Order: sequence, then C-alpha cells, then structure tokens
Amino acid sequence: MGYTRRLPIVAAATTLAATALVAGPYQLAASAATSTDTSASAAVWRPPLESRWQYQLEGNPQYAATGGINVGICTVPQTGGACVKPTVFDIDLYVDGDVAGDNSTLNTAAVKAIHARGAKAICYVDAGSIEDFRPDYKQFADWHKAHGNSLLGKPFSEDFPNERWANINNDKGQRDFLLKMMKARVDKCAQAGFDGVEFDVVNAHEEGKKVTGWTVSAATQLTYNRALAAMAHAKGLSVALKNDLSQAAELASNFDYAVNEECFQYDECSELGVFTKAGKPVFQVEYETSPGSFCARAGTLGFNSIKKPADYSLKDQPYKPCR
Repeated sequence: MGYTRRLPIVAAATTLAATALVAGPYQLAASAATSTDTSASAAVWRPPLESRWQYQLEGNPQYAATGGINVGICTVPQTGGACVKPTVFDIDLYVDGDVAGDNSTLNTAAVKAIHARGAKAICYVDAGSIEDFRPDYKQFADWHKAHGNSLLGKPFSEDFPNERWANINNDKGQRDFLLKMMKARVDKCAQAGFDGVEFDVVNAHEEGKKVTGWTVSAATQLTYNRALAAMAHAKGLSVALKNDLSQAAELASNFDYAVNEECFQYDECSELGVFTKAGKPVFQVEYETSPGSFCARAGTLGFNSIKKPADYSLKDQPYKPCR
C-alpha cells in the first residue's frame, strides 16, 4: 500500500547501543550542524509541550480534496468527555498513491487544510532506508550501482521488503550523497508549506550489520542525525528525533521534539525525559498496547500519546488520543 511502519527497537538492542557510544570531539559535519541549529532557532516553529497529534501516513480516498488526510478528525480521548482535535498532524510528503493515482504529488492540499484549521503539519521523510516506490528511487539505485553496491543494504524487514537500509558511512561518499538527496526532499517539504520534518529510520547503529547489512558506529549515526537536524532548521522547519532512544540525551539539543513508537511496550520511555525536561514535546504512539495500560503513565511523563492499530497501519482511523 505504499507506506511502511517501523519495527520497534527491542530493549536489549538499545542497551547495547548505549554502551557503544563514542566520546570525543564531534566530526566537522556534526559541529557545523550544531552551530546551524542555534543560528536558525528564531525562525523555527516549535510546538507547545502539550500538543495533541495525529499520525496519518496512509491516505483515505474519502478525503481526496484534502490530500487523503482527515483534517477534521475529532475523537473522544481515553480520559473521556467531548471529542478532541489534533493540533499537529504528522503526514507524508506525498499524497498516498491510492488517493492521487501516483506517489509523486506533494501534499500541499493537506497542509493548506491543516493550516486553515489552525493546526501544524510535520513532513514524513524516510532518511535511513530507501523505499522503491518513491519518485527519486532511481537516483539511489543508480548511485548504488555506480559505487560498488555500497549504498543499499538488506531489506528493512520481511514485512517491508520494498525498502532497504541505507549505508550512512562515507568511505565512498555515501553519506554526502544521502544528505544531498535528503536536502532535495526537505526542500519539497518547505515548498509544500510544512512546518516541521520527521526523519525516519535514523537508528541503524542500534540494529547492527546482521539486520542492516552495514557496520554503523554510534558516532557516525550522531553525525548523520545532526546534519539532518541542521538541514531542516536551515529551511526554517522544526525537526523530530524519531526513536534512536540510546542517543536521545546527546541529540535533544539538536532536535525540537521527539517522535516515538512503542516505548511503553518495550519499557524505554525514560530515555525521552530529556525532551520534556527541556520543554520539548514527545509525540508518542503505541500499536499493540491498550490505552488503559499506558495513558496514565503517558500523562505522568507529559507525553502526547495516541493509540493506533495493532497491524501498524496509519490511516486516519482508528485513532485514540490519551487526553
């Protein structure tokens, strides 16, 4: 159906990655990213700590006029009472192919409709795996072949064989190429009017070569993630740290909020406290866990948590915010 959900990072992998973090001076690119974050900060939208969010990466043809996104969604929260509306929508850069007939139409219609309702839009971009249904896929495939098959790794998972882990090392210029391609995507996010960016699959160092096909160090992951954050800020967009819990403490100063999947299920949520303590929201989603088992804890932690289906689909419904 086009869009893919990310597999959770098991607690054991997070623990191993945390012990592998490399101390020492940042590489040049990481230092540049840090300085850019500071200079661009005044122009960037930053959501309030308590912001209700919706995660809809799959379009609904019923809402074709608004790019397949149900911008008027209003749902009774787990706490009960009247229905509530999200103030932040995390949606794909492109209109779902099931709605537009292709996968190359920027979802400007959804962004305009979201803004018309006083809400904000975050642009979903996959920065760590390469999906073969994207309009720029051929550029990745051609570069891979021209540089000794050094860019595209193993399939993301058995469930999602249509995307492959990207090699973010730079021994053959892979990271430089990826950042150039991500910049083109971020430029399109800005063109479509988005307010922020979610870069997905930015935790290859936690998964290891057996999963990804590449040996990626924690230091290399930090360099790549900081460069992505700086790139978003340079375009006047805010930026989310997606998962990568083992590096949350080191990256919180570079990112404006966190997007997390299933930290309650895997008992990893404490790693995200560095964001809320800094006044930065955590947009959190559970798939297989019932709201009754995590919403109270989400409230205590100050997270903006929602429940989406156990099959990892991200349509407009079902959708259950905790508050």
